Amino acid sequence: MMPALPRRALLGAAALLPLGAQAQPARRAWPDRPIRFLQGFAPGGATDIIARTIAPAMAAEFGHPVVVENRPGAGGTLAAEALARAPKDGHTLMLINNGFAVSAALYRRLPYDPVADVEPVSMVCSVALVLLAGPAGTPDAIANFAELRRRALAAPERLNVATVGVGSTQHLVAEAVQAAGNFRLTHFPYRGTPAALIGLRNAEVQLVVEPVSAVLGQIRDGGARPLAVTSRERSPLLPDVPTVAELLGQPDFDIQTWYTVAAPAGTPEEVLQRIDEVTRQVVAQPEMRARLLELGVAPRSFATRAELRAMVHGEIGRWTRVVAAARIEQQ
Repeated sequence: MMPALPRRALLGAAALLPLGAQAQPARRAWPDRPIRFLQGFAPGGATDIIARTIAPAMAAEFGHPVVVENRPGAGGTLAAEALARAPKDGHTLMLINNGFAVSAALYRRLPYDPVADVEPVSMVCSVALVLLAGPAGTPDAIANFAELRRRALAAPERLNVATVGVGSTQHLVAEAVQAAGNFRLTHFPYRGTPAALIGLRNAEVQLVVEPVSAVLGQIRDGGARPLAVTSRERSPLLPDVPTVAELLGQPDFDIQTWYTVAAPAGTPEEVLQRIDEVTRQVVAQPEMRARLLELGVAPRSFATRAELRAMVHGEIGRWTRVVAAARIEQQ
């Protein structure tokens, strides 16, 4: 039997071991408590509903609650500021949408850097916007996109297009469509989608721009007629409606409302990978895909986080150019 070594000798031997062989403090498992899931709009809106739809499934994968927290105001910038200032430990996430990029273009100053402070992690879904005309028989109704463009070119700004407000995503999409088609409409802002649709039925305006998901009911019951969708590919929700891209022969024209899980920039890479992995798993579940389609949005993912980041940052650049070209006053 070998003699026992003195305690001092054992300690000295340990000190000579390579650092990797010495005892390391145990890394805390992530997540180790509930996750805050911010979203920047009022309860009951599309972003809120989508967040609350995926949160329970994400919680089941994470093993901790995912608690949706509404922080409405300033087009989602209040929630984005809270995300940017949150601890970089993965326990605060946010469901951002394309309004995040629009705000970056529209506001002169933000209390955070939308590129440096926020990390897009995983896409959830997207939906095209649709250019709507009033039903057949409505005074001054427009039959199709070709007629819209012909009339707009013949009498610039004689046709009215309604959106939910100056500087809204719908407003900027309307401006992008006009720029692509080289025609001009008169912008007519309303307070909300229902008011804009009433204006369309009453022939106060000839056109409305809205996400497909917000107006599927009106389209299906004949209260409005879709002229074109803004995604590059036809919408699975309106497969018979042509795209702006095909109507104008501009294959790169592609505008969608998108919904993406984001984290504070600087969150550890392994945590970001886990968030991305779980989000992809949740969105791929057949029952989740069916539920998202019922909500009027299409499940969507990017091959890599780098591609997603490039898309979000590219959207900021796109809307900055649209704001400048349309001479929309920054706020």
